[in-house]
Amino acid sequence: MSSILSNSIKSNTDSVLYDFVPLPFLFPVPAIISSFWFEVLIRLILGFLLAGFIGAERESVNKPAGFKTHSLIGVSAVLIMLCGEYLSKNYSVDASRIPAQLLSGIGFIGAGTILRDGFNVKGLTTASSLLAVTCIGLSIGAGFYIGGIVGTVLVYIILSHSHNLSETLDHFNNVSLTLTVKDYRNTLPEIQKILDKYSINIKKIKNGQPNEENITDIQLFFRYHKDVNINSVFTEISGLENVTDLEEG
Repeated sequence: MSSILSNSIKSNTDSVLYDFVPLPFLFPVPAIISSFWFEVLIRLILGFLLAGFIGAERESVNKPAGFKTHSLIGVSAVLIMLCGEYLSKNYSVDASRIPAQLLSGIGFIGAGTILRDGFNVKGLTTASSLLAVTCIGLSIGAGFYIGGIVGTVLVYIILSHSHNLSETLDHFNNVSLTLTVKDYRNTLPEIQKILDKYSINIKKIKNGQPNEENITDIQLFFRYHKDVNINSVFTEISGLENVTDLEEG
């Protein structure tokens, strides 16, 4: 009788321990590998590695969002997906609701990396990579490992090598030029002659108000063929008598 009672108490104690402390190390090795907690660990580590891989590429080319930003977003995306899965299993909540809000919110972070400089818009690629990392993280968090890994490889190839294709296909560059000139009305035609010499068409001109010494800041936006030596153009313009300062961008 005492033996039966002892076994019953031991069984109840083990049950309480497993119910309230669901830690992986309390289970045998096969149970650990197949447990939800082991999946959580693997997904978070994999999400960190894949997102960090993309972030390292961005940081290597001096982009505003680098390894840390991409890693944090990747881990957060995995965690959000796991949170949705956990809530779905334990509280019958729609698992897709929380990840859907993440995709909406990532737009605010991406917008912070986009800057406009004349005709040029900078940061679009980094913003896109942040969105891609978010999707990779969600894929890993959902257990779609093949999709996340293949997606990471494709994103890395696009970021690292697409410029080679772009340089082959695109034969024109956009540039903005800020000048400080005296006697703006007579100097601008001289600048136009130099640009015409190199078959460069001005797309837009922004000029400020002349000061007491008749000095004006003007900004020129133009597009030129890649065969044109733009440094020669800048040298000729800066050599004009009334041009006191020249700066690209």
